[in-house]
Amino acid sequence: VATNFLVHEKIWFEKFKKFYEQMNRPVTQHLARVCQVEPPTKKEDNDINLFGSDNEKEDKEAAWLREERLHQYAEKKAKKPALVAKSSILLDVNPWDDERDMAQLEACVHSIQLDGLVWRGSKLVPVGYSIHKLQIQCVVEDKVETNLLEEEITKFEEHVQSVDIAAFNKI
Repeated sequence: VATNFLVHEKIWFEKFKKFYEQMNRPVTQHLARVCQVEPPTKKEDNDINLFGSDNEKEDKEAAWLREERLHQYAEKKAKKPALVAKSSILLDVNPWDDERDMAQLEACVHSIQLDGLVWRGSKLVPVGYSIHKLQIQCVVEDKVETNLLEEEITKFEEHVQSVDIAAFNKI
């Protein structure tokens, strides 16, 4: 019973095979006529050169052209200014108590000068019990380490209790 089933399947496979062969043949002939190109033929093994061209003049020209393009690309790349990665940091500077002069604290923080550091705006934010913290924003290049910045601010021990990073955004 199983062999009879396979015999019938073979007939259907042959029908599909013939159908697709008939569909593909006119398409390739039509493409060859439209493109005015001969249909692809089998290449012999003798036509394939696995080790490159025998013509040394073409190889030298190709090498010279490649070197010229690499040189032009290097010049173009050198003309572009290198992008400097920057970050925007919002710092919370906490004073010891409510008796500290916040204007003097802000002046102390602004006195810190590092290469790649630009100070932006600042404001006083109430914490509680008439204590305010200084929230100050700065823009730093990636060569400035945030730990170094925090250490520089905490060197003002008379005014600063702690420094926290409230926000850190890449620009």
